[in-house]
Amino acid sequence: MSDSSPSPDPPAHQLGVRPLRKEDASDIRRISEALYARIHTSWSESSFLRLLDIFPEGQIGIEDHGRIVAFAFAIIVDYEKFGDTHTYDQITGGFTFSTHDPEGDVLYGIEVCVDPGHQGLRLGRRLYDARKEVCEQLNLRAIIAGGRMPNFSKHPGLTPRQYIDGVKAKEIYDPVMTFQLSNDFHVKKVLRNYLRGDTESQAYATLLEWNNIYYQPKESVLGQRSFVRLGVVQLQMRGTPDIGSFFDQIEFFIEAVSGYQSDFICFPEYVNAPLMAPFNADGAAGAIRKLAGLTDEIREFFVMKAVEYNINIITGTMPLYRDNLLYNVTYLCRRDGSYEEQYKIHITPSEEKDWGMVGGDRVRVFDTDAGRIAMLICYDVEFPELGRILAEEGVQILFVPFCTDTSPGYHRVRYCAQARAIENECYVVVAGSVGNLPKVTNMDIQYAQSAVFSPSDFAFPNRAIVSEATTNTETTLIADVDLHDLANLHSYGSVRNLQQRRSDLYQLVWQKNEAE
Repeated sequence: MSDSSPSPDPPAHQLGVRPLRKEDASDIRRISEALYARIHTSWSESSFLRLLDIFPEGQIGIEDHGRIVAFAFAIIVDYEKFGDTHTYDQITGGFTFSTHDPEGDVLYGIEVCVDPGHQGLRLGRRLYDARKEVCEQLNLRAIIAGGRMPNFSKHPGLTPRQYIDGVKAKEIYDPVMTFQLSNDFHVKKVLRNYLRGDTESQAYATLLEWNNIYYQPKESVLGQRSFVRLGVVQLQMRGTPDIGSFFDQIEFFIEAVSGYQSDFICFPEYVNAPLMAPFNADGAAGAIRKLAGLTDEIREFFVMKAVEYNINIITGTMPLYRDNLLYNVTYLCRRDGSYEEQYKIHITPSEEKDWGMVGGDRVRVFDTDAGRIAMLICYDVEFPELGRILAEEGVQILFVPFCTDTSPGYHRVRYCAQARAIENECYVVVAGSVGNLPKVTNMDIQYAQSAVFSPSDFAFPNRAIVSEATTNTETTLIADVDLHDLANLHSYGSVRNLQQRRSDLYQLVWQKNEAE
């Protein structure tokens, strides 16, 4: 018995984005004539074929059941040759496209068209997404386009500025500008006499720009980084007889983490505290000052190992006695042999009472071969102002060596670190110590769960936790983070904490004069 059930109806639409081809020329002419007949200009087949021959990568189409129903054209230009005041004829070389420059820096959009019968399907957004991909793949700094203002003639009482402001506020609908603004373009300038014959726009146009956040100047393209591998050591505090034994233990972790091709390894606060036990007889303040006498030697050890194992090291912190003042300092030891230091800014009541420690007066962001990083020491991460200052300097990864003795202390650090990651749109690494050091003041017991935190949005892990260690166990973490996700978040996140700050209402000011 044969199957007499009817065949399913074909889908109403079968859409696909693809590069345009020569055989699409007749569809290009048909769509263009339908859209532009009223302003007496349209694309001829010969003009399209000339453009396609010059720059095929920039010409994108959408097909429906095999037939082109929307398209977008672009060329590359050296934008400095034109500047922000130009006409459509000038930018296209009078439709010869002689202005196309493969060595230019801007992808200039010269056309977007959607067949009238296919409007309402958001095909323009697909074309713009594809154009943005071309811009990123070719490492061009921006997309720029001149946008008609076809509804401007319907508002005779408005100036161009008032009209644009009305479109931005969504009080006026303009089919070109409303679409461009919704695709993350911004208005750079108002142009006069941009497109001949455009009476609907009354000779006006907007110059629109989309910035490629992944753009790298051509001389540094080979050095750009996306994924960064982080190593975190949750170190056990244990009795250590001498500095040689301490070095052996530290080198064990450096060798292990570098074996996974990590870009960074981060140790906890007071990493060298086990070496303080022999000085107990000198009292708490005397013991830590004697421990500070080892800091230079330990720092040089870390500098040497960073080069030897090809890994950037956040040393954890050590006491530093300088100019008769006791500080808590951590070092960034780069794998090229250079190093930087960051002082703890906020000293806890116990550090001040038991040790007579004082705080530093400067926070900095440091460039590395794997991103822009900064360091805040334990208690410092509980002060949101510091994280925001670093965010304004472009920090991508914030390292927080910490040392806490109880669960409440640890969770103060943890929750504040997670808040810093979200509000400053960066990764935050917290590295703590576990175990115990009997009879060492302020270091007798430890509580930690080291972790790597991220912002909270779709590109990042659930609960904004990249990785976390087992609580109160000596271990390591290895975690990969993507710096491009941060760049994307800054401009296109569901919310944009940095971009949308109300600087018209409030500002953060660093009072200390760095020249003092």
